[in-house]
Amino acid sequence: MDKTTLLAELKKQRLVAVIRGKDEEEVTNIVDAVYRGGIHFMEITYTIPQAEQVIAHLCKAYEHCDDIIIGAGTCLDIVSARMAISAGAQFVVCPHLDTEVMKLCNSYRVPCFPGAANVKDMLECLRYGADVIKLFPGDTFGPKAVRAFKGPLPQADFMPTGGVSAANLTEWLDNGAVAVGTGGSLTKGAKTGDFEAVRLEAEKLVNIVRAYDQR
Repeated sequence: MDKTTLLAELKKQRLVAVIRGKDEEEVTNIVDAVYRGGIHFMEITYTIPQAEQVIAHLCKAYEHCDDIIIGAGTCLDIVSARMAISAGAQFVVCPHLDTEVMKLCNSYRVPCFPGAANVKDMLECLRYGADVIKLFPGDTFGPKAVRAFKGPLPQADFMPTGGVSAANLTEWLDNGAVAVGTGGSLTKGAKTGDFEAVRLEAEKLVNIVRAYDQR
């Protein structure tokens, strides 16, 4: 999927599953549950052991599914970003702005969503070509922060991550978020091996987005 199509699909689907897990088996089960629940953007974080190997295996496992988009998250430097892209990651997410990571991603036309928490960093993200800025940590600011930051930066698109759940998803969208990253509330069932609960939570979030877009 090319960059333009991926970004359009992100703004259509609005949901990115932030996947963390103790090992590849758990991560694979979470991705399967989330995908069956209807969320198709998977952010495989570099807090997972051997994350690039997990990304490569997932890309192989889902190579015949053209509606799943597997990316890498918590990329702290150009090394992890390069490994992720080499493994097949279709997008890169950082909790901060690293200009070297941005330049790398731009060179390969891989969407990069850098994190920012103030106007100065957000403006720098835009200068380096960020199509979407990750507002992080979202729960520190709350949904109204998106509208506030869009005051001086109306041209910026924001994807809050951290503290996003079914309970406040609509409020984030109402305040101008083009998409959200959701992890803890979505995947909490995995901690007890209840992957059906993960699927049901994903389905709930998808239904909220559908209802929102049909208003």
